[in-house]
Amino acid sequence: MSPHDSAVTDVMTEADRQLMRAVAAGSSDALSRLYDRHAAIVFGLARRILMRVEDAEEVVQDVFAQVWRDAGRYVPERATVAGWIVMLARTRAIDRLRARNARPDQTHGAEPGPAAPLPAPGRDPEQVAVSEEDGRKVRQALTSLPPEQRTLVEMAYYEGLTQSEIAERTGVPLGTVKTRVRAAMATLRSALAS
Repeated sequence: MSPHDSAVTDVMTEADRQLMRAVAAGSSDALSRLYDRHAAIVFGLARRILMRVEDAEEVVQDVFAQVWRDAGRYVPERATVAGWIVMLARTRAIDRLRARNARPDQTHGAEPGPAAPLPAPGRDPEQVAVSEEDGRKVRQALTSLPPEQRTLVEMAYYEGLTQSEIAERTGVPLGTVKTRVRAAMATLRSALAS
């Protein structure tokens, strides 16, 4: 990341924190601005996990309702606002996926095609560029992993499987799954820190 990109990211992170403080104080305008900044990323992640537009849209609504309710409990030292919102989205999407998979009366299959991000009107072009760069770095870091590690990370992150469930599904011993996931996460951390 260039010094300019780093500076833009720092400004965006501080702007997000200010918006969170305003949301905690009851500002619906601040919530709307957070939504505009992060809804597309939340939708994209939820769509990737759930494979259904309707479910992903509901996750977006659930996540921002939770941001509204829990803004006062956000702890900036633990995660960026964007990181916290993405974590909420991932958790909500995986919960929805598990609930859907637990129902035996599923009649709808996954929709074909890649997930299209929601348009976010009014997004700052620099913010879009930094977000796209971050996404590119994550995708590049994932593709650089050995296939046996990448598959396990994708199963854990996008399908919400536990390491035991991954071991059961793949037939790989649990200890090997743990070692591969730990090594993959260390590699990803290093790749994304540079």
